[in-house]
Amino acid sequence: MGDLVIALAGNPNTGKSTVFNALTGLNQHTGNWPGKTVASARGKYNHGGEEVVLVDLPGTYSLLASSVEEQVARDFICFGNPDATILVADATCLERNLNLALQVLEITPKAVLCLNLMDEAERKGIHVDTEKLAQKLGIPVIAAVARDGQGLAELKDTVAQVAAGERPTNPYVPRYPQWIEREVQRLATEVVELIPDQISAEWVALRVLEGDSSILSYLTEVAEIFDRAQSRYQDQANTIRDGIVTTIYQQAEAIASQVVSVPEKQGTDWDRKIDD
Repeated sequence: MGDLVIALAGNPNTGKSTVFNALTGLNQHTGNWPGKTVASARGKYNHGGEEVVLVDLPGTYSLLASSVEEQVARDFICFGNPDATILVADATCLERNLNLALQVLEITPKAVLCLNLMDEAERKGIHVDTEKLAQKLGIPVIAAVARDGQGLAELKDTVAQVAAGERPTNPYVPRYPQWIEREVQRLATEVVELIPDQISAEWVALRVLEGDSSILSYLTEVAEIFDRAQSRYQDQANTIRDGIVTTIYQQAEAIASQVVSVPEKQGTDWDRKIDD
C-alpha cells in the first residue's frame, strides 16, 4: 500500500505549525508551491506500519481564492487528492475557525477537526462540547494540546480510520438562500456530466456562480458553462458572493453558539479586540 497523504489546514494562529511539528518531528522539508511564492512544508510520520505524508497548507481564514494563500490551500484540498484533511481549530475562538471548516466540508467528507489549545480555553473558562460539535459537523473532533502532545495519538488513529473509510463521516452541508440554491442545482445538473466523480458538482457550481475563474485551470471541461454563467450573472456577482460569505459566517456562528459556553465577560475582552 502506498503512502497516505494528509492535508493540514487551519486559520493562522491556531497552533497548526505546532501540530505539524509535533506529528512530523524533524522529518520534514520546506519548498515553494509550483508557480507560487508561497512556502509549503511537507513531513512524514509512521502510523501502524504505514508512512503518512503530511502537507502543511498555508494558514488562511477562507477558501474563496481571494488571495494566493487561499487558492493554494483550496486547490490542494480539492485537486491534490489528499486521503484526508486535518482541520486545526483554536478552541478559544471556535466561531471564527468554523468558517474555514464549513468551506472544507463542502469540498471533502474525509476530514477530522483537531480542536487545539484546549488548555487556553480552559484557562479562560471556555467550554466546548466536543461530542455535540462532532454531531453538528458530522466529522470526528479530537481535543488537543499540541504543544504538550495531548490528543495527537488519538488524532493519528482517527485520521487513519477516516482516510481508510473505516470511520464514515456525514459532513454538514451549508444551505444558502433559496435563490442561490436554485441556481446552484440548475448549474450542477450540467456540471456533473463533465467532472470527475470525486469533486462535488454543487461546489463547482457555486464557484461558477460567483465567477471564480481560477477553477478553470483544473476543470477546463466546465469552461463553456462558466462563460454562459458569466453572461447571465455578471451583474449579480457581488450579490452572489456576499450571499455565500454571509451564509457561511452565519451558520458557523450558529453552530458555535450551540456547542460553546463562555463565562460572563468582565471588563475588556482584549483577546477579542486584538483578533477583530
